[in-house]
Amino acid sequence: MVNMYKSTTKRLKEIEKFNEGCWINIVSPTEDEIKTISAICGVSIEDLKLALDEEEKAHIEIEEDYIVIIVDVPVKDDEGVHEFITMPLSIIIGDSFIITISLKKLPLISDFTDGSVKNFFTYKKTRFILQLLYKNASYFLYYLRYIDRVSDKVEEQFEKGMKNKDLLYLLELEKSLVYFTTALRANEIVLEKMVRLDYIKQYPEDKELLEDVIIENKQAMEMANVYSSILSETRDAFSAVISNNLNTVMQRLTAITIVLALPTMIFSLFGMNVYIPGMEHPLAYFGILIISAICVIIGSIVMIKKNMF
Repeated sequence: MVNMYKSTTKRLKEIEKFNEGCWINIVSPTEDEIKTISAICGVSIEDLKLALDEEEKAHIEIEEDYIVIIVDVPVKDDEGVHEFITMPLSIIIGDSFIITISLKKLPLISDFTDGSVKNFFTYKKTRFILQLLYKNASYFLYYLRYIDRVSDKVEEQFEKGMKNKDLLYLLELEKSLVYFTTALRANEIVLEKMVRLDYIKQYPEDKELLEDVIIENKQAMEMANVYSSILSETRDAFSAVISNNLNTVMQRLTAITIVLALPTMIFSLFGMNVYIPGMEHPLAYFGILIISAICVIIGSIVMIKKNMF
């Protein structure tokens, strides 16, 4: 799907045909759409397909007539098994256009198309890039806070009753944080390279925004590292608690088995084909029961004193 936008004096307007200073947003394009955009903008098909590879890493490529910036974007994983994943977003800047390409529709891009981002103009390419990167870092922070809140709720559920699915969910959150940490580190390298890049014009009014982007990205990276450490330690702690509870249960079962073995031994003794004085007495059966009960009581008292129950 290909959509073209251009800023007017009042708002962002969707246009039907390519126009100088426009923004072309491409989501999961077909081969024909890629060839059409390649012919219109003079961008190679290989560069247009970079963001369509889920494993593409964040980097910058400088061509003769344009520059390609690949950054990792956080996405809530509604189709897979992970809570969050990251996917590449390609930003291609030419003299008369900006192209964004992604595998699926991103909330990050929707914030620009629906007018949520203020002071956004398609013809101010440098500011547009920085606004995209700043919003991307903000989404990382938003999802990180979400992960922190969810992990707190899981911990509360653990205190009421431990379940394997809760422990596995913590593991999935931990994996999401690993994805975030890796992506943020790669994005930081891209930002550092952008600072030294002469191809992208550095306007004085955009310098503060660039600094904000770098600070926001570093803050997100620090938060991801902290939450990852907390989740890892929390998961290990709950694993130890589960293991300790299992040991306690096994200890109690062992104690019960020992106590119940006492009457079994007594009945086995009297059931042997050996003469024992008093066996002929009519109340011998009840006597054996009383002896067994006394042994069970004594054994239970001993186990309780040794904290076996």
